[in-house]
Amino acid sequence: MRHPKKEKNLEETLKVALLQIEENKYDGILTAKGIPTERIRKYGFAFEGKNVLIG
Repeated sequence: MRHPKKEKNLEETLKVALLQIEENKYDGILTAKGIPTERIRKYGFAFEGKNVLIG
């Protein structure tokens, strides 16, 4: 999937961050070690100056 070069707001940046987690399968290392998928939490962080959005 193609990502926009510059997101418009923190919500959009967070959405892109969470999509990146899924696309790159960052949980693969944990599942390979036997950690059940339901125990893995995925968080995206978006920063704009001192403003932060975590989702």
